[in-house]
Amino acid sequence: METPKNSSRLGLLALACAAIILAVSISWAALRGSGITKKDVASTTSAMSPDAAQATALAALEARTRSEPNNADAWLLLGQAQSDLGHYAAAAEAYEHGTRAAPGRGDLWSALGEALVNASTGSAMPAPALAAFRRAIAIDPQDPRGRYFLAVARDLDGDHAGAIGDWLALLQDTPPGAAWERDLRRTIEQVGKINGIDVAARLAAVKQPAAHPLVPVASTAAAAIPGPTPGDMRAAATLPPHEQDAMVQAMVARLETKLQADPGNVDGWIMLMRSRMTLGEPARAGAALKAAIAANPAAAARLQTEAATLGVPVG
Repeated sequence: METPKNSSRLGLLALACAAIILAVSISWAALRGSGITKKDVASTTSAMSPDAAQATALAALEARTRSEPNNADAWLLLGQAQSDLGHYAAAAEAYEHGTRAAPGRGDLWSALGEALVNASTGSAMPAPALAAFRRAIAIDPQDPRGRYFLAVARDLDGDHAGAIGDWLALLQDTPPGAAWERDLRRTIEQVGKINGIDVAARLAAVKQPAAHPLVPVASTAAAAIPGPTPGDMRAAATLPPHEQDAMVQAMVARLETKLQADPGNVDGWIMLMRSRMTLGEPARAGAALKAAIAANPAAAARLQTEAATLGVPVG
């Protein structure tokens, strides 16, 4: 049984993971708990550099797969960590091990396909990747990552209208505020523009689910946000507490780095503020607020409102 302390650490890890998933997320998690203070987490990880935290977390995940080679969740989490670091070939290898351990899991097959796409230096859609996506959809027809990339394959084959239709169908099944919604809409708009297909009216006509019980859309700061799969969290729960903390710190640091490259991502800044407050770092949350407003002056009112909800110090 999960102890309150472990549950709280797991909730922090879910938060950090959710904050950096920018394209395709394949499930939802809202994990709550109590027992560990914010100061406990901050004191454990604040002295560790992002690179050191990442190395510690990666080493722990690799050790877990060596000790439990048939644990599909461990391979999944290792693959995601490698992918986040840009080690796509290593990620594909980890996911392939995962599919051997659990061949009936669509999420592993679609993750493998995405890693193979990212690792490819030739074809934009390598045959093994396409086969992996088809396997994922055969197992779970609603797998969003598999659906997205099969539409990509359709677009690459020249059926741009068909690809747009598939992406619009995926958008219709996408809860408002989902991690991949923004990029999905952008893809539809860009492919439509490149190929002279008017998509504005069709996008406006999409009827997304009215609400999702884990993703209220009124406030990014207060909302439960898209997170890792239950499998991810089960795998993370097996790590020692200090390694869970290191993984959290590394993920939040990577979010901060991504925002430096994409400062216009207002939701990302709000997630960073929330992460810093959860880690017991109000001064760094305040610094994030200032940077966010400087980069997005038109969104200043929203950022200040969200910051007040989170208790971020101002001034």
